[in-house]
Amino acid sequence: MDALNLSGDHTGLVEIEQTSDCRFCKGGDGVMEILTTGDRKVEFVKFRSHTLAHVKSAMGYPAYYPMYDVKIEKPVKAVLMDLDGTTVRSEEFWIWIIEKTTASLLEDPNFKLEAEDFPHVSGHSVSEHLKYCIKKYAPSQSVEKARTFYFHHTHHEMKEIMEGRGRKNAFVPSKGIKEFLLALKKRDIRIGLVTSGLYEKAWPEILSAFNTLEMGKPEDFYDASITAGFPLRKSEVGTLGELSPKPHPWLYAETACVGLGIPFADRHHVVGIEDSGAGICSIRLAGFAAIGIAEGNIVQSGTKALCNHYCDTFDEILNIIL
Repeated sequence: MDALNLSGDHTGLVEIEQTSDCRFCKGGDGVMEILTTGDRKVEFVKFRSHTLAHVKSAMGYPAYYPMYDVKIEKPVKAVLMDLDGTTVRSEEFWIWIIEKTTASLLEDPNFKLEAEDFPHVSGHSVSEHLKYCIKKYAPSQSVEKARTFYFHHTHHEMKEIMEGRGRKNAFVPSKGIKEFLLALKKRDIRIGLVTSGLYEKAWPEILSAFNTLEMGKPEDFYDASITAGFPLRKSEVGTLGELSPKPHPWLYAETACVGLGIPFADRHHVVGIEDSGAGICSIRLAGFAAIGIAEGNIVQSGTKALCNHYCDTFDEILNIIL
């Protein structure tokens, strides 16, 4: 079986002759085909019996992972869900923070990101987003300086929001999310929240959404929640999160295996839901079936072919799961 297991055709994926690290070439060492996502973040090396995924890294730490065959077997035991753009509509806000950070680096308050930048400044780690902007707009600047600006803007804007003065509609629950989550709970399907966002920015989002939806405490509702941890700052202790988030598999794998106690052998009874290309790759590399939801950057990032299903609404997703 082809573990790449594409749905439909290769739309969005691009054929290349060799991997970016020059380790594999088409036709050599048994390589039948090499494909890359439209945003060039992940490369797939196809052999007759298996496929390897090469996750590139702007920070200098790429990795190769095996691709596993995926499918949805019922009953579905668990649903793993992204936060930004899937559970809560907040991507516009965080892209705005990246934009403000880049403006600060350039000392240009009028700076604006271009539309082509959006797939590169959402769905990945903060440092990956900042590295992209530095390379394109401020090559003389450092990631460390950019992170200082980023957290300054983040802390200020989050404080403003929590005190009722901040950007309006920064964190809006996705349409139909309450009904969807409650339907899963009613059927005893376990729910894991998975985000590449750092805890200090992710948790206020979900708290805000649950307050809006009048659903109580998210920590009481979700069966497991995994964030990218805490940022490393001078004189403070950080946690692993900047080099291992989506599209790497670890956040989804940890949520299912450690958070929910679901063994790898039962992975076909687990589905992941994402709106970003990085998230779709992360789900697939963790060995789970991936359901994409519209309005994110899946199409723009060229990862739609990696989705087992691609839906416009949570009602559609519910019909697939149940």
